[in-house]
Amino acid sequence: MTDLPPARTLLSKAPAAHHGQVVLGYDERLLRRKRLVTAAGEGFLVDLPAVTNLDDFWGFELEDGRAIQVVPATEALVEVTGPDLPRLAWHIGNRHTPCQIEASRLLIRRDHVLEAMLAQLGASVAYVNEPFTPEGGAYGTGRTMGHAHGPETPSENFGWHDHGDGNLHFHAPKR
Repeated sequence: MTDLPPARTLLSKAPAAHHGQVVLGYDERLLRRKRLVTAAGEGFLVDLPAVTNLDDFWGFELEDGRAIQVVPATEALVEVTGPDLPRLAWHIGNRHTPCQIEASRLLIRRDHVLEAMLAQLGASVAYVNEPFTPEGGAYGTGRTMGHAHGPETPSENFGWHDHGDGNLHFHAPKR
């Protein structure tokens, strides 16, 4: 098997034709430099200048001009329904949890603590398997990332998050 040329360019719109697809989960669609493999088994290196949320793009342009489409993978999710979706969405957002918001339902990752909280609030929860494309960051960039708001301890206030400057920052736990 030979690798395809590297990809250093992102495409925001679908080209007239494309060479293949990569199927990536939500976490995998946040990257800077990684070797990916197309659905047909062809590998290629992605080498972007910064950590990038691929949900904002159609796919990659390889150095030889061919295009590879990014397709969200099917994931294990919880479908949240109920009579007061805005209230339920507020409680999910208050926990800095990625959430896909639709007219008649919300989708979140499976989490028994959140599921119990939502059920207590009157929501109906059901397990589904489908692509997960949650809302982006509050300012149209980045991603919703959980982080603490209290004092820094080894178990709090770490991970990827946005300081309001439109860039994702990573803080490692203090030891």
